[in-house]
Amino acid sequence: MNETLAKWIGESERIVFFGGAGVSTESGIPDFRSVDGLYNQQYDYPPETILSHTFFMRRPEEFFRFYRNKMLFPNAQPNAAHKKLAQWEAEGRLSAVVTQNIDGLHQKAGSKTVYELHGSVLRNHCMRCGRPYSMEDVMNSTGVPRCACGGIIKPDVVLYEESLDDETVTRACMAIEQADMLIIGGTSLSVYPAAGFIDLYRGHRLVLVNMSATPRDARADLIVRDPIGKAFSELP
Repeated sequence: MNETLAKWIGESERIVFFGGAGVSTESGIPDFRSVDGLYNQQYDYPPETILSHTFFMRRPEEFFRFYRNKMLFPNAQPNAAHKKLAQWEAEGRLSAVVTQNIDGLHQKAGSKTVYELHGSVLRNHCMRCGRPYSMEDVMNSTGVPRCACGGIIKPDVVLYEESLDDETVTRACMAIEQADMLIIGGTSLSVYPAAGFIDLYRGHRLVLVNMSATPRDARADLIVRDPIGKAFSELP
């Protein structure tokens, strides 16, 4: 166990956790940026191109083929990191989770205050009439999913070229500004504007839990080089 990290958590009352794809890889959800051989055989475009607003509008059939195959993991379960964060919130230590992930696993683990910067695969809506649809509705459809009114059903996921939700950003930034401890885990801190949010933190308990180096390592007060599930499972 990292004794410094455990001590700081025990002394804090407004912890904010900022997480990325590495939080969910231990639940079996791969980072879509890790392009594998299977991907190269199946798709003619890189993930960032397919997951763009322009591509979605121009080639929705190809978008949904990738989306169903690579972005939806209905059987994924929360891991030790998700569960520990929910525990800290229930104990009154953690005030918010700010996540770049779209899988809903923080809520599945029991977390209540979760700011999803990039949206969620669990929510979908008709682009014409606004009717809501579930992840299962999209999964069980074929081709381009359509509403009863004929409109295309779009996932509530922030695609490249799209703006983040203003209210979500405002609440996330406020939580980070007011935090007495900021733990960043499972993210390379290379995706903007989200990665820039951590500059709002003014405290002296900035913890980075990541297997590889990040551009913000020099600013951290503590660095933990362990898989986040392992690191969190050892904490009180």
